[in-house]
Amino acid sequence: MRVVFMGTPEYAANSLSALIAGGHEVAAVFTQPDRPRGRGGKVQEPPVKILAKQHGIPVYQPRRIRLEGVEALRELSPALCVTAAFGQILSQEILDIPAMGTVNVHASLLPKYRGSSPAHWAIINGERETGVTTMMTDAGIDTGDILLQARTGIKRGETAGELTDRLAILGADLLIQTIDALAQGNCPREKQDEGSMSHYPLLSREHGRIDWRKPAGDIVNLIHGLNPWPSAYSDSPWGQIKIHRAEATYGLGAPGEILLASTRDGLMITAGSGAVRVKAMQAPGGRIMAPEDFLRGHPMPAGTQRMNGEA
Repeated sequence: MRVVFMGTPEYAANSLSALIAGGHEVAAVFTQPDRPRGRGGKVQEPPVKILAKQHGIPVYQPRRIRLEGVEALRELSPALCVTAAFGQILSQEILDIPAMGTVNVHASLLPKYRGSSPAHWAIINGERETGVTTMMTDAGIDTGDILLQARTGIKRGETAGELTDRLAILGADLLIQTIDALAQGNCPREKQDEGSMSHYPLLSREHGRIDWRKPAGDIVNLIHGLNPWPSAYSDSPWGQIKIHRAEATYGLGAPGEILLASTRDGLMITAGSGAVRVKAMQAPGGRIMAPEDFLRGHPMPAGTQRMNGEA
């Protein structure tokens, strides 16, 4: 089948790889423009572009596909378009071009968790299960008809990055099943139940500020749901720190009170109920490390301390 693929990050590269391995004719790839990334701000190519170049697939990088990509897509004459974490909204004009429509590989069990970063929000909200949905794209945001779904449990202590990696593999397999079923004319298709819909916003750095008045379990979910980006963070006696891994435990005290700061036993902070034991943290400009290692170079100031730095 002649396919045009639209995607950007590593999550999408898994689906592109599956299309190539499955023998489908990938006529071209549309992906986001190269952008500066990382601490050094070096301009980097998206993972989907790198993979496409390795296989000699033409790459298009319009800043706004609805303005700059319409004619190119029309000339490619795809039977099907496939999107996975592309990062741009497709206009109806674009959706009308492929003869069989556009299939999206979305990292949630629609209609729950429409929108961006669904794996992150599932962890933040304490879900025990999530999955991947293939859907026919329409002009709405993740509102199209459901084709196939695959479910998976969320592991205890799993981060958004780890979950997304698993969903990428699951989604790639589901995509091939979906295309095969579409080609055979027997793919299920079901309208979404709007009464069960949920939608969550684009994540920003401000979402990561820890409110120590919340229950310990909620704080731990936030920490893991924002790992690796944008990261959960808090003011502290050592300045603003990022917390990348943690676990909920028992503890009594005022919210934000540092109950333990030891090079042997680590760092523990009181929450609104229970306490949070930090497993991995990062000081400004530093590397991620265990709190025991951090505290060897940053001893605890004298007196009862809170995470706002006050004694």
